Amino acid sequence: MPAMNRDWNVRAAGVGDLDVLVRFNCDMALETERKKLDAERVRAGVRRLIEEPELGRVLVVTDPAGNAVGAMAVTTEWSDWRNGRFWWIQSVYILPEFRRQGVFSALYRQIEVEARAAEDVCGLRLYVERENETAQATYLHLGMEETHYRLFEVDFHA
Repeated sequence: MPAMNRDWNVRAAGVGDLDVLVRFNCDMALETERKKLDAERVRAGVRRLIEEPELGRVLVVTDPAGNAVGAMAVTTEWSDWRNGRFWWIQSVYILPEFRRQGVFSALYRQIEVEARAAEDVCGLRLYVERENETAQATYLHLGMEETHYRLFEVDFHA
């Protein structure tokens, strides 16, 4: 296991990160939902997110040697109640050997600073598995609060 390291570099993802981002997304889906994703569909989705900023963005966190150790996507939701946008944190993945070392916190703090500086952003949101108490504790520690909403969906690609 790597030593505790706080020298994380958070940067915008580029097309050159596609392979690692596809791997991260596929590994996350398998780990969290036991879903085997179609890697080419994921590649197309991540590429669009990188190339079409109106859809959102992807951040990558690297170690001091420049190796990607985690990533997060951010998309938006308009809130008519607040006349502003929520930034949704999603597709978070940290390599297992780098978890609990401040990697997610580095990603979160970067996006929080940017969100607070943007005039039309009213807050940050994310969803988490009910059983993932470790992640929930991290989110609470970072200042997030649990809401009373439950998430429902219809997946047209399932």
